[in-house]
Amino acid sequence: MPPADPCAVPAVVGAGARVELATGGHAEYANLDHAASAPCLAAVSDAVAAALPTYASVHRGAGLHSQITTRAYERARASVARFVGARGSDAVVFVRGTTDALNLLARSLPEGCAVVVFAAEHHASLLPWQHRGSRAGSVARLPLPPNPDAAVAAARAALRAAPEGPRLLCVTAASNVTGEVWPVAELAAVAHEEGARICVDAAQLLPHQAFSLSRSGADYVAFSAHKLYAPFGTGVLAGRTDWLRAAAPYLAGGGATAAVTDTDVRWNDLPARHEAGSPNVLGAVALAAACDTLADAGQDRLHAREQELLGRLRTGLADVPGVTELRLWAADHPRVGISSFVVDTLPADVVAAALSAEYGIGVRDGLFCAHPLTRRLLPEGHGSAVRASIGLGTTAEHVDRLVRAVGELARRGPRLRYRLDESIGHLVPDHG
Repeated sequence: MPPADPCAVPAVVGAGARVELATGGHAEYANLDHAASAPCLAAVSDAVAAALPTYASVHRGAGLHSQITTRAYERARASVARFVGARGSDAVVFVRGTTDALNLLARSLPEGCAVVVFAAEHHASLLPWQHRGSRAGSVARLPLPPNPDAAVAAARAALRAAPEGPRLLCVTAASNVTGEVWPVAELAAVAHEEGARICVDAAQLLPHQAFSLSRSGADYVAFSAHKLYAPFGTGVLAGRTDWLRAAAPYLAGGGATAAVTDTDVRWNDLPARHEAGSPNVLGAVALAAACDTLADAGQDRLHAREQELLGRLRTGLADVPGVTELRLWAADHPRVGISSFVVDTLPADVVAAALSAEYGIGVRDGLFCAHPLTRRLLPEGHGSAVRASIGLGTTAEHVDRLVRAVGELARRGPRLRYRLDESIGHLVPDHG
């Protein structure tokens, strides 16, 4: 067998698939919606298939298959720890996704912990602190900062103004709306100088570039496997153990328990304490395979490739009259492979529907579960935006086709009429 090409991009399942166009003919599907859910890596699919023949329960079975599955589950935890640069003392807890991870942390805060967040956050890191069950005390939601330095200064001021006691700053690593990368290391330094901790929502960063808990100084990181090319229903909260160890189990049930009597329960230590029930073993195996594959391929090299495609996309859209890109900070600020935009003459849902039906291009339209941020960035007269997001399956032809399609739609509008299909909640061609 010839050696693997060191410059190859890890393969994704479904690459090259062709779709029928409503206007006639076919086209290779251009998936530019990676930020919502990334396609499955071929290596992930292979890892799950390999695990199925010996799949069994974990930690509670004496049989050979249970032993094999338990070892695979714990190897997966170790792979994830390496991938996020966890410190030796950090816990890695498997959950259902970023939203689950941050709700777990919200329920593990010391009682009355002050929380500071920015209005720029995804709902997953904006809302858990005030939801029922959260142990947070005061919650300060900071306005959108005009630049990264202002974000750091605002965080410092808010942490200083917070009540005495434990404090937590929660911040996104990369915006799911603009792709802009936040100054995580600087924010972590400020948090620690002010005696606080920092949690990083890395759901949109990790699929695009490397992140390290130890190098960044972050205390916690949360992310989802389905955005990291492992769509098998798992996610991770990783970080410092003391708050997690002191908290009541996130869910009460088997696996979280060390002993149960008629009158008392003794709970397990981490990570089992917060992994009640039969865990998603295949999800963990899938996530580990994705982490190992991306690490082996070289995240810096993959990031450089993505940046070339992103530059091609943004330059192309900037040349289309009537197209405005959403951004919080300067146009040249570093970002991952995401670009959200509006077309002056068309609603975003019509643009997205036409891109799909007439050009075979998948994008996202809406407010992207970051309503406060997106609404602030939208030009007047627009209620939502279109988001194109790049990933491992993206090619230069996909990007060029999107730019050409947006240009045609901006000039002459869609060829077809569209109606709302309530069963999917989106516009489809109106053939009536």
